[in-house]
Amino acid sequence: MLNPAYYTDSMVKGSLIGFLVGKGAREGQSGKNASKNDVFEPQKYVEVSNCGAEGRVLFSSQEDYDRFEAYLYLLNSLESPRASNLFASGRPEAIFETARGEKLVAIGAYCFTPKEFRILVTPLIRGGIGKFMQKLQTAYTMYFNAKYHRTGRVFQSAYKSESAISDAQLKYLFARVHLGAARLFNENWQEEDNAEFLRLVANAMKYRYSSANEYVTSKYLITSPEEYPGYIARAKNAETHIRFWHHR
Repeated sequence: MLNPAYYTDSMVKGSLIGFLVGKGAREGQSGKNASKNDVFEPQKYVEVSNCGAEGRVLFSSQEDYDRFEAYLYLLNSLESPRASNLFASGRPEAIFETARGEKLVAIGAYCFTPKEFRILVTPLIRGGIGKFMQKLQTAYTMYFNAKYHRTGRVFQSAYKSESAISDAQLKYLFARVHLGAARLFNENWQEEDNAEFLRLVANAMKYRYSSANEYVTSKYLITSPEEYPGYIARAKNAETHIRFWHHR
């Protein structure tokens, strides 16, 4: 089970990791090949996160994970579809076929593990992040309390946020969202030697309840990489994530 504390970051040492980081730095030195979409806008990209109140497990069944994932899609809209009808339809795929209208935010990355979630977002309308988070957490709280016959708050706080103030920080936040799933396999994954570290990163990239797979397959169901600098959409493998994670 995951510790409810938020991820702490430490330097990973080793010749192979150092090579990957150095290789990424060399590839990023020239701005001549940067596309228009590579322009970074400070404070526009935000990682939002939360964990269960009093160390509570937020997701203890596949139904819980699937419901939260569905809400990421359905509730990212100025209008709210009648979710109850969709969940009762017996066709899970119908959820992601639902027309939503104007979106509140563009999701760049997400990952949720038993006791917490992390989402990288950028607003598409004024106040979009706050509106989206209110809808998301309210809906999941109502679902959670009804299912487990309880009352009261489910999440520790309204939510925590961290804004990217540079390209390096945006890359780091993006990688942190995906690579954090490695803690499911080893709490001390950042401290392992090269071979074990890379194995754990590979496992994190395959984690079911993460958007890493959307980038690996280029099938964007919940995420909208077109609203981010172009280097985000190009981050399709573990090697790139390691480089991003180190360049903070």
